[in-house]
Amino acid sequence: MDTPHTAAEAAEYLNQAIRLAVRNVADGGGPFGAVVVTADGRAYDGVNRVTRDNDPTAHAEVVAIRNAASAAASFDLSGAVLYASCEPCPLCLAAALWARVGQVYFAADRNAAAAAGFDDALFYEYFEGARPELMPVREAAVPASDLPFQAWRDNPDRTEY
Repeated sequence: MDTPHTAAEAAEYLNQAIRLAVRNVADGGGPFGAVVVTADGRAYDGVNRVTRDNDPTAHAEVVAIRNAASAAASFDLSGAVLYASCEPCPLCLAAALWARVGQVYFAADRNAAAAAGFDDALFYEYFEGARPELMPVREAAVPASDLPFQAWRDNPDRTEY
């Protein structure tokens, strides 16, 4: 399914993600749902489990990606499409990039999330370089800094990704 989904298919999966999000709110979770459709047409969903699991990385998109990758027994979801009830935050976009997801569709945008009290827009500002004070990141190299990469390069049995 390397080709984009039709508008009707996209609407169907986006509505599924929205239904998941609404149900998750009723179950005490966050207002986010996602569906990953793999290249072979199988669909895997996820809902926001941040507060349920006390896991700040358990965003709906990440959960859906984890479910799809686990079922596929592969970290490579090339050709998959991610459908999200809301614009994926930088964490979710990075997860989709690492999973090699081919395309992303979303319903509500980051401004709607911000209006509901979520700070996605602030994180986008951080990654745009506008708010570096939110979390300073500095390199602190030590003599052993390259040892893990050297071990990787020297391992003939490594799995490339």
